[in-house]
Amino acid sequence: MHNGTRLAAVDLGSNSFRLEIGRYEFGHIQRVEYLKETVRQGSGLDEERNLSKEAMERGWACLARFGERLAGFPRAQVRAVATQTLREARNREEFLSRGSEVLGYPIDVVSGPEEARLIYQGVARLLPQSDERRLVVDIGGRSTELILGHQFTPHAVASYRVGSVAWSQRYFARGEFTPQAFATAEIAAKAVLDEALGTFRRDAWEIAYGSSGTAGAVGDILQAAGGAPGVITREGLQWLQDRLLRAQTADRVRLEGLKEERRPVIGGGISVLRAVFDLLDIQQMHVAQGALRQGALYDLLDREQPGTDLRTATVNGLMHRFAVDMEHAERVAHTACALFSQAAPAGCERAARKLEWAARLHEIGCRISHSDYHRHGAYILDNTDAAGFAVPELHRLGVLVQGQRGKVRKIDADLQDSIFALQLVCMRIAVALCHARRDPDTAGLSLRTDRNRFLLAARPGWSAAFPQSAHLLHEEVQAWQKTPWELVVDLP
Repeated sequence: MHNGTRLAAVDLGSNSFRLEIGRYEFGHIQRVEYLKETVRQGSGLDEERNLSKEAMERGWACLARFGERLAGFPRAQVRAVATQTLREARNREEFLSRGSEVLGYPIDVVSGPEEARLIYQGVARLLPQSDERRLVVDIGGRSTELILGHQFTPHAVASYRVGSVAWSQRYFARGEFTPQAFATAEIAAKAVLDEALGTFRRDAWEIAYGSSGTAGAVGDILQAAGGAPGVITREGLQWLQDRLLRAQTADRVRLEGLKEERRPVIGGGISVLRAVFDLLDIQQMHVAQGALRQGALYDLLDREQPGTDLRTATVNGLMHRFAVDMEHAERVAHTACALFSQAAPAGCERAARKLEWAARLHEIGCRISHSDYHRHGAYILDNTDAAGFAVPELHRLGVLVQGQRGKVRKIDADLQDSIFALQLVCMRIAVALCHARRDPDTAGLSLRTDRNRFLLAARPGWSAAFPQSAHLLHEEVQAWQKTPWELVVDLP
């Protein structure tokens, strides 16, 4: 990464959408610009967990404005991350399709643990270096993330479905503040967060930090009232709740430091924060400057180099966990990537890396069943928490794993993407060539594309030398029939 390179992160939160633009300078990212819009997407989820048309329109309009500001940024220098509301929304694909189009960049829906990891990265990068053991709490609109970490490394991450927007809708629906409403909301939050006690107990950390959203808002209010800058205390939370009870309704609250967009969700946010303080025995919490968006920016730096890309380490961990045959996995990955490099257009390094990961994981399902290991492997990847990966990335790896054998047309929808189709044909050919679980002879073997055709050719005599491999490749030709693509093999 060159000094002066601009990077951008878009955080699609449940309450607000944020755009952070930074400049890379000597290992650090300096803020250039920050934009925030209150979109309240989380309040647009109905009882069936579908986003309303109005909520989607608000989100699209905001993303269009962000997209105008990001015009000209290379794709590799922008990361857009969506969190709990879009994890929940059943019609999220409709929003994401249009949203990615107006923003001009793909939007990654991340899992709760991955959101927590990115939050910790953002917080840790903006804190002074120390040996303190940290607890980081991020109360968002529809989820709360808890992280234990040391320096830049998170050691435990968790995400719970409780947040300021969700709790305000549920327990302060008409904006009325009563002692009973606060008591009920706090008890309900503790019921959700109760399982955190085993991991995030008081002796597991030394200093507590509150990131973004609710913590930032409460910190501003308490400081404006004369409290210590950037510090939230139990006494301060009690004082703030008393002020809300005195006001009786959200629209009557008059507090210096309380921003207008935070007013409708302050009741739910305080209830969750008080529950966290009580459950985890927190006496005071420091407001952190870093958050998810800064974590996404620094994650972009790590993704630039294969050696620092966390996803590679995650793939290695999955291979160990599911007892993958390492030697064979590397053999298939090497063969698939060699074919891909011959046929892929320039600029497909990221696609090649993803093909390598999928090939190394192609037998991950064998631990469950050998006969249907490709289906089990796809299921595992669709349902695992994998650090560094967004949900769509894992799904795409899963589709490649599922498509390695059997009929190709079962994943016809994905074949509209020419790079994915090339990844898949390389994976399938590699699996066929490595059928004997030894290094295949690929000297003189070449793959190229011609419009919607894949052309595989071998040196003279190859077919006679490797009759089983030739047979499997001719069967592969049949497998690609009735798809938008044609495989042609020339095996003299």
